[in-house]
Amino acid sequence: MSKNILFVTTNFSEINNNLRTGVWFEEFAVPYITFEATGYNITVASPNGGNSPLDENSLSCSNPMEWDETAKHLKETKKLSEIEYKNFDAVFIPGGHGPMFDLADNIYLKKIIEYFYENNKIICAICHGVVGLISAKDSNGEFILKDKYVTSFTNKEEHIVKMAEFMPFSLEDKIKEEGGIFVAEKPWKEHVEISCNIITGQNQNSALLAAESVISLLK
Repeated sequence: MSKNILFVTTNFSEINNNLRTGVWFEEFAVPYITFEATGYNITVASPNGGNSPLDENSLSCSNPMEWDETAKHLKETKKLSEIEYKNFDAVFIPGGHGPMFDLADNIYLKKIIEYFYENNKIICAICHGVVGLISAKDSNGEFILKDKYVTSFTNKEEHIVKMAEFMPFSLEDKIKEEGGIFVAEKPWKEHVEISCNIITGQNQNSALLAAESVISLLK
């Protein structure tokens, strides 16, 4: 039986008048293509539905042409509050800086992540998409990241791209505050952590490995 994958993406596009953001293309396109090739059914949702903007900095003529076909699925996303999330086998949250502003405390995403966690369904987030996990708690009221091995875009990477000052908070620090065991590799190294049913990836270069990890666990 084919598996159902729920992508949750950001609607946030503008940090200030001079700085735009959104979904990092590679972190969406590579997993989407990988899941599609495996025969999985994919639904893309966002807090507001409609357009989920791509970060212009992730668009390059060097990107594989096959990525372009996936971009259309970000134009008309489903509204997160209207998703029948119990019908899905895994949730996948790509990054880009956008999620830092609208996925960190989204009540619908929190509900979805908590349901997936308690029902041992696969939760995967990469880069800044990991922020979508920080508000979720288990049935005992503990943060689900507590005592889990977790990675995300690191403080070091944030400073290298000169975006730390524009973020509402440090994602790495927040994970540590919640009791997560934060594991960092060198900047932009492919790196994934798997702890129970939670898969996290450090950066855009971890997108394929994260998707393959989801497939492995679903099998």
